Amino acid sequence: MTSGKTFIASSLALLLLVASAPGKADSIKRIVHPDGRVEYTNVKGSSQKRASTKDEVVYRYKDDNGVVAYSGTQPASTNFDVIRFHCYACDPDSSVNWRTTPLFLKPYRDEIITAASEFDVDPALVRAVIHAESAFNDKALSPKGAQGLMQLMPATAKELGVRNAMVAPENIRGGVNYLARMLKRFNGDTRLATAAYNAGPGAVGRHGGVPPYAETRAYVERVGILHQRYASN
Repeated sequence: MTSGKTFIASSLALLLLVASAPGKADSIKRIVHPDGRVEYTNVKGSSQKRASTKDEVVYRYKDDNGVVAYSGTQPASTNFDVIRFHCYACDPDSSVNWRTTPLFLKPYRDEIITAASEFDVDPALVRAVIHAESAFNDKALSPKGAQGLMQLMPATAKELGVRNAMVAPENIRGGVNYLARMLKRFNGDTRLATAAYNAGPGAVGRHGGVPPYAETRAYVERVGILHQRYASN
């Protein structure tokens, strides 16, 4: 999920988790620049900006009290690390083969079936969205604050009655509830519903279909591929 996210201080931990877990996207690189800056990135050609709402630059530094802090704004201190982050399935230039990348068939089986049954959503679609959003990392935190397996924004989670989005069963139930709302809003069209999950229903409405954002189009295509694969397993 995108838009309006507030930075969460666990970004680096998430990046390292993504780098070390099997079946994840491009691995994290540690780059030491000539001026001594250290950059952690999973973005190819990290010196080049992409037109993506999920291409984030985060700064890690120590504040005046010696406490490690994170910010989306470059700190005044000259001693800081740079972290560039993008979501798992949103990078248009991802090298992941979405037709062969390993599936997550067992994690959260009961929770997914229960929530999918409650909100009348295909469990295979739920699993595909979780895979695309967080690669089944229940501790996933985006630089702008999206939380957990289905990357719920705090405001959205509150609206859905989710008390703690970092608790997997609550996160899944909330995410499936939101996905069901998008499916209802777009008359069961999974492409439009997943586009709305990524870019927001307003963007889908304004553009009369999948918005012309490279990351959203990549996301919708990859969720579709994963949906088919999970449905056949």
